[in-house]
Amino acid sequence: MSRGLYIHVPFCVRKCRYCDFFSVTDTSLAESYVRSVIKNISALKESFSTVYFGGGTPSLLSAEQISSILSAAEIESGAEVSMEVNPGTAGESYFREIKAAGVNRISFGIQSFNDKELAALGRIHKASEAVSAVLSASKAGFENISGDIMLAVPFQTEKSLRETLEKAVSLPLTHISAYLLKVEEGTPLAEDEELLKKLPSEDETADMYLETVDLLGQHGFEHYEISNFSKSGFECRHNLKYWHCEEYRGIGVSAHGFAEGERYRCGDTIESFINSPLQRNIPAGRGGDPEERAMLALRLTKEGIPVTMFPNLEKRSEQLIKSGLARLENGFLKLTPKGCLVSNQIIIYCTEQDGGGR
Repeated sequence: MSRGLYIHVPFCVRKCRYCDFFSVTDTSLAESYVRSVIKNISALKESFSTVYFGGGTPSLLSAEQISSILSAAEIESGAEVSMEVNPGTAGESYFREIKAAGVNRISFGIQSFNDKELAALGRIHKASEAVSAVLSASKAGFENISGDIMLAVPFQTEKSLRETLEKAVSLPLTHISAYLLKVEEGTPLAEDEELLKKLPSEDETADMYLETVDLLGQHGFEHYEISNFSKSGFECRHNLKYWHCEEYRGIGVSAHGFAEGERYRCGDTIESFINSPLQRNIPAGRGGDPEERAMLALRLTKEGIPVTMFPNLEKRSEQLIKSGLARLENGFLKLTPKGCLVSNQIIIYCTEQDGGGR
C-alpha cells in the first residue's frame, strides 16, 4: 500500500495562545526551508497516495513554493493533497493558484465564528474573514473543504457553540473537525489565570461535545472519528492512514513519520534542517503492535475493533455496552459519543494486559 507524505511548515504570523506545535514567526528562512523540503522529498524515490501540508501555517508559503514542493514528489493519480490554511492569510487568487499547483483539499483553521472567542485563542482572523475564505475557496473550484472548530474555549457557551456550528453547516464545507480544547503546559493560555476562569466546566464541555455530534449528524456530517465528521465520501484519507496504522513519511522540523515498521521524528532546528544533507530522523520505537492498532482503530467510531482482537475483550465489552459507552456491531466494538468523552480510559481498559493483552 502506498504511503502518505506529511510536510511540516513551521511558520506563523503569530503564535496562537493554545498552540504547542513547533512554529516560528520569523519567515526569513522560508525559501531555504522549502529548498530543503524539496531535497528531502526528492531523496525518497517512492510514490504517495496522500499528501498533507500541516503547520504552522502552510498558507504563508507562496503558490509557487507549494508547486515546487509537489513537483518534487511522485504523487499518484487520484491522490488526496491537503493543505491547512489560516483564514486570515489567503484569498481567491491564492486558492486558484494552489489548486492549479495540485492541492485538492483545503483545511481551514476556523476554530470559532465568535470574535470574542477567536481573540481569546489568539487567532489572527475574525469570523467574517473565515466565512469569506471558505466561500472564496469554493468559488476557486475546491469541492473538498474542511473546517476546524474548537469546543470548550474561553467565553464559549452552548449557545455560542451552536451558533458557530450552524454557521459552519451553512457553508460549503464537506468535512468538520471538532476538537476539545486541551490546555497544554507552557502555552500562554495555560499561564493566563483570568482566561482559564472563562473555560466551560467539565459538565458543560461534555454537553457541548454531545450537542456537536447531534447537530452535525442532523446536517449530514457522519461522525467517523472521535473529533471528525464528514459528508459521505469526504473523510480525510491522509488522517485515516494514521488511524489505520498505515505508513507515511514525515518531512520537516518536528514532523513525525512511520516507515519500515519504525516510527521516527525529525528533531532538528530550522537552521540544522536547512544545512543538513538530509533531515536527521530520531527513532521513536517500533510501530503497529496490537495495542497501538487498537488504540488508533478505537478512535474510528464507524469501524472500531473486532472483539476477537484480544482475549476476554468480548466479555469486557459487556460493561462498556451496558454503560452506554460502546456498541457492538457485527463483531466490532465501537465507541458511542458518550464513550468518546472517556476514550483514553476505554482504550486502556480494552488493551491492558490483564484483560486483553497478547
